[in-house]
Amino acid sequence: MMIPLIPSIFLHFVLILALVEGEQDSIYDILKAHGLPTGLLPKGITRFDFDDTGRFVVQLDQACNAKFESELHYDRNVSGTLSYGRIGALSGISSQELFLWFPVKGIRVDVPSSGLIYFDVGVIFKQLSLSLFETPRDCTAIREFGDLIRDGKLLAESIEKNSLAKLGYEFDRERFGRKEI
Repeated sequence: MMIPLIPSIFLHFVLILALVEGEQDSIYDILKAHGLPTGLLPKGITRFDFDDTGRFVVQLDQACNAKFESELHYDRNVSGTLSYGRIGALSGISSQELFLWFPVKGIRVDVPSSGLIYFDVGVIFKQLSLSLFETPRDCTAIREFGDLIRDGKLLAESIEKNSLAKLGYEFDRERFGRKEI
């Protein structure tokens, strides 16, 4: 009689383990568990990976910009390494200052009660209010920088062709439009 009970308990244990394993925290839960605000990443995340070393990769449905005190640009893929209160080796986020974009290399919250968060943009740490990042923001879709460069090149080539055509037309008009006596 004891034998059927053991497989039954084992089956229940496996089922519970499968249910627990199937529930994966969201990237926002992971940020919160690491002492970081959930609004560091925008809405629109389609997939993410997170490993035991703290390394994460987030995929957005499209590159986009979100407005805080300044504008942040998110590439389609954002990656970095999480530790408590920090994201290091960050790639895929840029911050705009005036008319220039600077890659954000890291983010840290030293003392949560200070209400400040710091963005490492290479030469300086940009200080912002932690309250700006309390909830994930909507992100405005933008075209990829590569698309803009390619389109800019096509525009330049088009202008060049049109300029040459106009120049040729003017030259032909001068040459053939005059009557020689």
